[in-house]
Amino acid sequence: MNIFELDKDKGLLASLFPISLAVSLLFFMVSISLTQIFLSVSLILWVILLLQKKLKISFPSFFLPLLVYAALSLISAIFSVNREISLKDSKELLLYLLVPIAWGAFVQTRDIARANLALLISGCLDSLYALGQFVFKTSAEERITGFMGHYMTQAGILLLFSLFALSQCLFSKDKGKYLWGAGALLALLALIVTLTRSAWVGFAAAVLVILFLYKPKSLIVIPVLAVVIFFLSPQVIKSRALSIFSLKSFSNRLRVEYLRAGIKIIKDYPILGSGPDTVDLVFQDPKYGLSEEAKNNVHLHNNFTQIAAERGIPTLLVWVVFQVWTFIALLKLLKNKEPSLFSLTAAALAAILALITAGLFEYNFADSEITTLFLYLITIPFASFKIQEKAKEKQV
Repeated sequence: MNIFELDKDKGLLASLFPISLAVSLLFFMVSISLTQIFLSVSLILWVILLLQKKLKISFPSFFLPLLVYAALSLISAIFSVNREISLKDSKELLLYLLVPIAWGAFVQTRDIARANLALLISGCLDSLYALGQFVFKTSAEERITGFMGHYMTQAGILLLFSLFALSQCLFSKDKGKYLWGAGALLALLALIVTLTRSAWVGFAAAVLVILFLYKPKSLIVIPVLAVVIFFLSPQVIKSRALSIFSLKSFSNRLRVEYLRAGIKIIKDYPILGSGPDTVDLVFQDPKYGLSEEAKNNVHLHNNFTQIAAERGIPTLLVWVVFQVWTFIALLKLLKNKEPSLFSLTAAALAAILALITAGLFEYNFADSEITTLFLYLITIPFASFKIQEKAKEKQV
């Protein structure tokens, strides 16, 4: 199978559609601007093909609760304490269109293979750059951002990419698995030097899923690997790791403050929340009990409290349904042992667990880069299964 070959049986636009999506992934971890440009091209091609009736609007079932989540978020924005800020923030909801776009773009196995190869190249480039930053950084306290604008974003995408690369390495049957193994190693090293504890915890929890699905006995690797990494790491990494368990840690104390304040805000705005991207305005009120240091941040460092506080409890419940729905649907896909599909499914399951676990300490679902990669990873297993089913129908 030549993944670089154009399909001559399809029209030009239909052939360019999956390629534009692959190119956006090529730049995904290197240039946000170029990624957005090619994602916009993919969106335009998708709309044109829909209008030409060469495609029909379709999507995997988990997209339904995500649509409801988006609708409730818009309602929350309309009734926000600051409508202008909330409506401006709501443009991020357009990212959810990546699900039907990827679903429509990938009609052959090579479409997914090409896109994944592009992501591998992007991930390796970003990891190497981040490791270079760590080696040549000016101070021990400097946080590594890679090509991203913020170290939390960098850690979030490295977390998801490393799990995806590890899954491809362990479950694939072709020679490319070694490239994925190298990518996983580079990404893990880059993730460690971001000094982002929430991402570390997310990786530790999610890698359990991958190793359990690979070989349950291999779970013994986790504590051994953790000990080895700890003792071989520079002191700044050791100190950061130990601070996870310390309530005296400055950032840990702030997270306790945010949790308490978040609960109070939810009680004041239980149905529609204060409005998307307005919690940092609301918690300036002294009645929420935040210290001056805590008031300088923009969110509550927790997906659950943040979503409930800014969008309301009903929206949070729909978000939870979306995650559970997707997880259960992926578990059903595990029955299919075809290596390429199994590797994608295992990675998607790990991505959900990573996002939720890391999201207990960080509002990562609002980060557009993290959300984009997350939605891509949970969509492609279903797209791959769809391709398999259509191939079987043709053989009958």
